[in-house]
Amino acid sequence: MKKLLLSLLTSISLGTSLLSAQETEKSIVIRSTDGQQEEIDLPQGMISATDSLYLDWISKNYINPSENCTASTQNPQVSDSIYMDRLKRIPAIIEMPYNDIVRKFIDMYATRLRQKVAFMLSANNFYMPIFEEALDLYDLPLELKYLPIIESALNPLATSSQGAVGLWQFMLRTGQAYGLKVNSLVDERRDPIKSTRAAARYLKDLYDIYHDWNLVLAAYNCGPGTINKAIRRAGGETDFWSIYNYLPQATRGYVPAFIAANYIMTYYCEHYITPMEMRMPESTDTIHVSRPLHLNQVAEVCKINIDELRAMNPEFKKDIIPGNEKQYALRLPTNMISKFIDLEDSVYTYKTNTYLTRRATVSVKDTKGATDGKPVYHRIRSGETLGGIAAKYGVSIKQLRRLNGIKGSNIRAGKSLRIR
Repeated sequence: MKKLLLSLLTSISLGTSLLSAQETEKSIVIRSTDGQQEEIDLPQGMISATDSLYLDWISKNYINPSENCTASTQNPQVSDSIYMDRLKRIPAIIEMPYNDIVRKFIDMYATRLRQKVAFMLSANNFYMPIFEEALDLYDLPLELKYLPIIESALNPLATSSQGAVGLWQFMLRTGQAYGLKVNSLVDERRDPIKSTRAAARYLKDLYDIYHDWNLVLAAYNCGPGTINKAIRRAGGETDFWSIYNYLPQATRGYVPAFIAANYIMTYYCEHYITPMEMRMPESTDTIHVSRPLHLNQVAEVCKINIDELRAMNPEFKKDIIPGNEKQYALRLPTNMISKFIDLEDSVYTYKTNTYLTRRATVSVKDTKGATDGKPVYHRIRSGETLGGIAAKYGVSIKQLRRLNGIKGSNIRAGKSLRIR
């Protein structure tokens, strides 16, 4: 994968930070056919302030009419029959039925979230080829490429309140189970390519369990254990809509939101939504790093914008590449690869005391007389106590008792005690 939309990723990071500070809508109310109201939690990717000043600004500056789409801030009225017809015409394997709940989510994308849809349509240029390649590799339905829309709104740095991270919102244990390394410095859940491959394997494993894509989607959201409980409570039913009332609130809205995401990303023009214009992707390549390296070292020596460098390498949480642990790939603009190679020694040695402060070794002077691992003894003087001797040598009373076969605290002057 040799393309990266630098300006888009930087914009997503900025947009996310601005949106997170604002009040969010976390649920919607659905009126059932019997007149009762039901509150359904929104998926993570739909939770954002739709009146964001940031989205307002970029929509005015970057959204322009395309040849095929009519630009407007108004959403047209669409009948149920048209919605049903359009959903049927989507070339998909996954069943996409239409009902009042699905319509509620479609309307939300087409009205309150229409600026976010325009924003995500631009992200398609970079992310969709990555998603499609992985899904095709594992022979999965390509419509699953829209799953990260409801998971993360196509933000690789997205983090949920439950701790799910990245485009595909992997929880820590699930990500690790599918080969994504997570430690204090690296979080591969934030790597678009690695996390997408892991998500494809996870979805394939879930399908081998349920053989029903709507149940797979529900299990991806709340876990197989919760789905299995719902199936048992529903008397063994294995259809999403049959177990709907036995599912958590967040999962009830998950499949309808997925259907709505497929709809809006297919028929956005019919709702007068136009993609934001972003710069075309810049060619990138990777270079292998086998020594500790800080992104600021690269940025300052090679004269690369640090925000762009972070956008190209989102998996490095603290800007540190722990190359001494294992070999990592550093992604750079193609025209910077040769410059990095020419300046490689300078990059690695630049301000190491500032950016790489972890010490490899620490020497400790032994002031208690312990040398070369040999036993250390102390001759007891009159008036000394076991506790005082232990404190003098920095050991515990328990250790002195164990080494010398002492049960109490009585010791005799003139005797020798083994200290260590």
